[in-house]
Amino acid sequence: MKYLILKLFLFPLLVVAQTDFDKAEKYYEKGQISLARVLFENIVKENPNHLKALEYLGDIQGSIKNWDKTIFYYEKIKNLKPTVANYHYKYGGALGMKAKESNKFKALGMIGEVKASFEKAIQLNPKHIDARWALIELYLQLPGIVGGSESKAKRYSNELALISPVDGSLSRGYISEYFERYEDAIKQYKLAIEIGKSKVCYQKLADLYKNKMNQPEKAKQVLEEFEKKKG
Repeated sequence: MKYLILKLFLFPLLVVAQTDFDKAEKYYEKGQISLARVLFENIVKENPNHLKALEYLGDIQGSIKNWDKTIFYYEKIKNLKPTVANYHYKYGGALGMKAKESNKFKALGMIGEVKASFEKAIQLNPKHIDARWALIELYLQLPGIVGGSESKAKRYSNELALISPVDGSLSRGYISEYFERYEDAIKQYKLAIEIGKSKVCYQKLADLYKNKMNQPEKAKQVLEEFEKKKG
């Protein structure tokens, strides 16, 4: 009997919490971030371990580049549910953004944890594409003296190619573009276009022509080709 009474008492609270979450999620999807944040914060006050509300709060803080609060929320969900790959990925990403905006000495002290977080995401989900992209970016941006390495970036690009051929070509193109090997980058982006045929692929090639090679007409032709094929 006492369990029945407890259920009857808790049921209305659960319904209210679910309704508030649904409202908050709809606000978030519509871009009404402030309204969503208030509701998500209220949900977390009632249930401090509400994973989805905490994740949304981390996403919201990340969207306004409040990295300390973003890290706080992502670290909490990572610790509450350590088997979820994406929580480690998000935590590593937020930590990486904070490192990027910190002074060099502070940033260097954070790099190991950033790297470990992305690697953990891959360990938990061997097909995690975004974590590999993040590691490619990390190894390209880091100076060689603290672990930066084109060969390590290529390693993750090769792994991407096995999981998603289009991401493999895009990442190879990105690495070549980073080192100003533009002809090879063009080749890889064109291969990505053949495989993926998506706007992202065309946009990468167009951006290379326009922003790195000062060839706006070629960039225009690439985007026009996409519009024709789309139509």
